[in-house]
Amino acid sequence: MFEEKNVLKPQTTAVVIGASGGIGRALFRQLQEDTQYSKVVGCSRHEFFLIDLLDEHSIASAAQLISYDSSEVRLIIDATGVLEDDQCRIEKSWKQLNSQSMAHSFAVNTIGPALLMKHFLPLFPKNNRSVFVTLSARVGSISDNHLGGWYSYRASKAALNQLVRTAAIELRRVRPQAICLALHPGTVQTALSERFAKTGLEIQTPEMAAQRILNCVDHFKITDSGGFFDQLGRKIDW
Repeated sequence: MFEEKNVLKPQTTAVVIGASGGIGRALFRQLQEDTQYSKVVGCSRHEFFLIDLLDEHSIASAAQLISYDSSEVRLIIDATGVLEDDQCRIEKSWKQLNSQSMAHSFAVNTIGPALLMKHFLPLFPKNNRSVFVTLSARVGSISDNHLGGWYSYRASKAALNQLVRTAAIELRRVRPQAICLALHPGTVQTALSERFAKTGLEIQTPEMAAQRILNCVDHFKITDSGGFFDQLGRKIDW
C-alpha cells in the first residue's frame, strides 16, 4: 500500500516492514506526516504489501513491486521480530532448549531480516543518503549479558547484529552514502514485550518509541553504518 503526499520535492520513499505491529504502525503513521518523504510504503503479513519473513518469495516480490515506482527509496525500517509465540518460548535454562523452537526464533529474528537486506538494500540509490534500520535488542549484546537465560532470543539477535555489520561493509562498496545498522528500540508497550517489562524500566508507548527511532535516523552518519545503537542514538557494545 502506498501513501502519497503532495510535496514539491524530489520523489522519495520510506518503507516500513512490519507495519501492522505496535512499533511498525506507529512508525508508518509518523512517517506519513514527515515531509522528507513523498511516499510511505507499508509491508506486513496481514496488510499493505504482503511479506512473510518465512517465505523468501514474498520478500522478493514486495521488493520488486516497490522497485517499479520511480521515486528513490531513502529509508527502510525493519520492525519485525519474535520473542515468544506458539512456536517458541523464552528459555530460563539450557534444560528448556528445543531445536524446533530455536530454529523458529532464528528464522524470524535472523534469517528473515537477512533476506530483507538481500532484496531491499539494492533498492537504495547509488549516491544519495539512505538508511536501513533493523530492530535488534540489547539482550543480543554478548558483553552486556550478565543474567543469562533467553538463549534463543539473545543468540538470534546477536547473529542479526553480525549480519548487519557484514552487510554494511558490502553496502559501503556499492552504495557509499547508505547506512545500515541495528537499533534497540527500548521496552515498548506491545504484545511482544508486555509480559517481560520489569519494574523500574522506562516503558514507552509505541508512538514515543517511533519518534525516538526516527529522530535517530535523521542524525546517523555514514561512519555509524554497521553499528548497534539504542533508541537514543547511544552505541551499544557488541
